Amino acid sequence: MTRRSPWTLVVTAVTLSAGLLFGVSASTSEGSDLRPGQRDLSQVVLAANQRVAGQAATAKRLQGEVDALSKRSGAGATASNLAKQADSLAPRAGFTAITGDTVTVTLDDSKRDPATLPEGANLNWMVVHQQDVQAVVNALWRGGAKAMMLMDQRVISTSAVRCVGNTLILQGRVYSPPFKITAMGDQAQLRKALKDDPDVANYRDFVDRVGVKYEVKNGSNTTFPPFEGTTELRYAKTTKK
Repeated sequence: MTRRSPWTLVVTAVTLSAGLLFGVSASTSEGSDLRPGQRDLSQVVLAANQRVAGQAATAKRLQGEVDALSKRSGAGATASNLAKQADSLAPRAGFTAITGDTVTVTLDDSKRDPATLPEGANLNWMVVHQQDVQAVVNALWRGGAKAMMLMDQRVISTSAVRCVGNTLILQGRVYSPPFKITAMGDQAQLRKALKDDPDVANYRDFVDRVGVKYEVKNGSNTTFPPFEGTTELRYAKTTKK
């Protein structure tokens, strides 16, 4: 069996570091808006792609340095420094456990009697949808989150958030509400990002209108486990007729 070179982790860690997830998760939403007032995410995806391009350039540069060092002798100190860089990036990329301060957002369906809804209300408004979960995830990444958990799973750039009815499907597991999204980072910045995000604000409007739940709590000295799923990327292929 061929062992993966440790230098490959340099490229992988840089590519999968903070910023990539929010671009991917923003683009995985499908279907029509079930809650009025949701904004178009095209500009968000564009900005994310630009950040990813920057990460890719950094990865390419580091790989070039690694390749050059591997052809030399007596480059132990520089190689050691690059190894330390890879180690420091690994927690952010999701490959190792990480501990720090967190902000947890809880979303839940409304428990209100549908007969008491205001005139013109839609029963879909009483349920947490994929777009609502994604809005929170995206806002937290924009707020500088360096790691994230969705329910009991660590999420990375290839983690797609999908809902069927009022259940959430994440990396092969199915969850029922309430849905909890926990981000690690500067708590003040994360809370500000949630407050300023128009999609999250739109969801909060329905807290009073139909009774859906939105709760934000701080946590300290929280440990996230390493990501346990696959990092394989799948993409569409053309077919010949």
